[in-house]
Amino acid sequence: MKHTHPLPGDIGLTRISGVTGQLIRFGQWINGDGFSDYEHAFLVLPGNRLLEAEPGGARILSLTAYADADVVYVCPERLTERQRTGICAAATRYVGVPYSFLDYLAIATHRFHLPVPGLRRYVASTRHMICSQLADQCYLDAGVHLFADGRWPGYVTPMTLYRLLAA
Repeated sequence: MKHTHPLPGDIGLTRISGVTGQLIRFGQWINGDGFSDYEHAFLVLPGNRLLEAEPGGARILSLTAYADADVVYVCPERLTERQRTGICAAATRYVGVPYSFLDYLAIATHRFHLPVPGLRRYVASTRHMICSQLADQCYLDAGVHLFADGRWPGYVTPMTLYRLLAA
């Protein structure tokens, strides 16, 4: 479900400009998401705050950091207040978790069914997360499974979230 006024537990999706945005767009293209408009995901928290994955580690900021950005807010239909509270509680445990561009490569390796022994275990054990993985993990920790397509946990890009939740 897509809407304009964010609530705690919503996922914000936006563009990233410059070289970083282009690299992420390329990573999403490799993963079958095309050259799309959303390269970044963050999780809305209570108190007008957000949690986002960044190269220096996941951090909590004011939601006003994206006040001038074109952001679409999405969430599953029928997300309860209890689930929203659980998602936000889970989010605070991930502050400082490192970011890894290599996760795009791991997602692509999985997509192309390349036989890389231990890939799933490696991705799960590194505790590195791209922004969309972080949002998906917070939902999983709260017992909300966004994907029912058999994908491995963490194999999600910002555009995957958009396609699932904004349709």
